Amino acid sequence: MVAYLKKSDNELIDLFSDGHDKALDSLINRYKDKLYNAVLFIVKDKYHAEDISQEVFIKIIETLKNGKYKEEGKFLPWAMRIAHNLCVDYFRKLKKIPFAKSSVENDVLETINYAEATVEEKIITTQSIGKAQDMLEQLPEEQREVIILRHFANLSFKEIAEITGCSINTSLGRMRYGLINLRKLMTGK
Repeated sequence: MVAYLKKSDNELIDLFSDGHDKALDSLINRYKDKLYNAVLFIVKDKYHAEDISQEVFIKIIETLKNGKYKEEGKFLPWAMRIAHNLCVDYFRKLKKIPFAKSSVENDVLETINYAEATVEEKIITTQSIGKAQDMLEQLPEEQREVIILRHFANLSFKEIAEITGCSINTSLGRMRYGLINLRKLMTGK
């Protein structure tokens, strides 16, 4: 398994195609947290995020097994695009608007390591996440999506543009206006 850690995404995909199942385990472990967190911030429900994340990996595995993966060097943006599309499908089925208010702060807090935190730090963090979530929900959907993908999924603007189907400049603009709007919400101006 250690040998797989130093391999690139494409090398791991090639190894998996040649019958090395451990290569796929390494690839999934590399990105499972990023994908799950991105889905969680979109659907705002831990259990649905887990289901959708599993569905993302099922689609990835099926595509790789069938030899249909053609995104040379762009595995994460491709996987994020699958996750994004499955989230859209999820909301279409529910006929609800994404980013509806829910108990996402509790779900997010479960992913934060509190081993060394004091009770006071835990309370402050909980309140801060709740306030940030409330402010994010007040943004237009396009701005909110770019901020989540950039800051919580750690994607580049190029990757965000590919996932959302817009240009890099549009992604940058949405981020800029989203941050301006967040600043206004924070200062009340």
